Amino acid sequence: MAFHRRRHNYYNGLRSLLPLISAVSGFLLILLAVLLFLAPSPNDSGDMYNNRLRHATDDDEADTESAAGVSQPVFRVPDRGGALDRDIWSSRNSKFFYGCSNASHSFRNADAITKPDRYLLIATSGGLNQQRTGITDAVVAARILNATLVVPKLDQKSFWKDSSNFSEIFDVDWFISSLKNDVKIIKELPRKGGKTWTPHNMRVARKCSERCYETRVLPALLKRHAIQLGKFDYRLANRLDTQLQKLRCRANYHGLRFTEPIRKMGEMLVNRMRSRSKHYITLHLRFEPDMLAFSGCYYGGGDREDKDLSAIRKRWKTLHSKNPEKERRHGKCPLTPHEVGLMLRALGYGSDVHIYVASGEVYRGEETLAPLKALFPNFYTKDTLASREELQPFSSFSSRMAALDFIVCDESDVFVTNNNGNMAKILAGRRRYFGHKPTIRPNAKKLYRLFLNQNNMTWEAFASRVRTYQKGFMGEPKEVRPGRGEFHENPHTCICEETETKTRKELRPRKLGKGYNNATSGEDSENQNTENDPDPLDPDTDDDQDLVEEIGVFNNTSMDYDGFNSEDHEFEDLLSD
Repeated sequence: MAFHRRRHNYYNGLRSLLPLISAVSGFLLILLAVLLFLAPSPNDSGDMYNNRLRHATDDDEADTESAAGVSQPVFRVPDRGGALDRDIWSSRNSKFFYGCSNASHSFRNADAITKPDRYLLIATSGGLNQQRTGITDAVVAARILNATLVVPKLDQKSFWKDSSNFSEIFDVDWFISSLKNDVKIIKELPRKGGKTWTPHNMRVARKCSERCYETRVLPALLKRHAIQLGKFDYRLANRLDTQLQKLRCRANYHGLRFTEPIRKMGEMLVNRMRSRSKHYITLHLRFEPDMLAFSGCYYGGGDREDKDLSAIRKRWKTLHSKNPEKERRHGKCPLTPHEVGLMLRALGYGSDVHIYVASGEVYRGEETLAPLKALFPNFYTKDTLASREELQPFSSFSSRMAALDFIVCDESDVFVTNNNGNMAKILAGRRRYFGHKPTIRPNAKKLYRLFLNQNNMTWEAFASRVRTYQKGFMGEPKEVRPGRGEFHENPHTCICEETETKTRKELRPRKLGKGYNNATSGEDSENQNTENDPDPLDPDTDDDQDLVEEIGVFNNTSMDYDGFNSEDHEFEDLLSD
């Protein structure tokens, strides 16, 4: 009985606590609901967790490293380039290669093959270097047609609006005499019946082969006797008979030379660079507003950059919008001046190196150039090396100013190109032909990813990766496969190798900094030197050429911004859009 009474009292006490328990539970449920409402989303919570975990891990690693006497990775750019077991000013194996463009004994003299009633005239297109490709190819086209070549007309009506004629930029007498055994060249079309002879105008497809000229141009030439081919740039196939390719080289590397005033001024600029330092680098920066606007790239300038470049893009009605991040990720954007400077330092060039910059008006001027100048204080341009009075005879003519930059870049110990346009291609080929002087082209696709993560590694790790990524992009012999790219950039037919080196097989694949990279075969070499090269396109139609003219990259009087051609990455994308 007593047990039942105690149990009854226990349950009565428990029932009296139930309201209190219910109230507390209700309060807790309300509090939990409020906390769930105010809490961040699961993704944010995960990120916060990851961040906390990351910081905790970093702190633990920092404590561990501190205890071990090891500092955290610090990206601190040194003033010196570092000691490398290679000569940063020359190619180790360039002495085994040389330009060879002499005609064979079977290549008949111009007097024997030129027909008396055939005259070929051409009208070039674009800036100085684009016109240079047209002039060179015109010599070969005249040879194919067994025609007399009339000294080419230079483009004077495009955006460049340079009124210079051929004889004001190139030594016309030298051009005629140096090629007299290959092609007959005259200064003017002869009069016909005492009257001015008006040639028949026509266009030829881009990348036109020998057979193409024989089937499309020759019939018109036989009928009209005087033909003018308009907008003549990249109108000759990349692959031709060996003897015609060698003629291309004779025309480009020996037949074309600048007039004496341009040569003297260019030599003076070179001498002033040499008087300051034994070696110097030239940099074709290509970071002008027009270039950036056309490329569709973005460099972190916010609303101001977007507004500036969007206004310029409106000049090209056919220019499609692009994904800026995608363009940079695929290596289709110029590096910033700062990124170029970091690349050069990683390749071994210290702050004492002298740099000549061939460029027009850089986007946002000194603000953009400041990081590059901080890395390389010995920074020069035409305007800093020469007085306004000295440049006055050239300053109103874009092609003549471009010719001065061309000379200084050609004579430099190292040439760095920040794009793959006409000037870069012409100089790359010329420097290969005359001794394989180092020509550095950034491997922009891989370097972009590296620049994004540079603060997460030491300088030593960064520099090591730069040197690895630039393997195959340094202008070394054989780093570009024969037939790859434009012939003007890779004149492989006109470069010979010492027989002794072939038999000894001294040239073996090695890493950059430890010898020569023989990239003639194998998967690795192909990846190195073709990653950023555009694939050859089929011959363009006339409509495509009109598009080229419309989207040509502009210039001012201080530098030549050549129009893009069909093998430039940017134009290739535009055609595919």
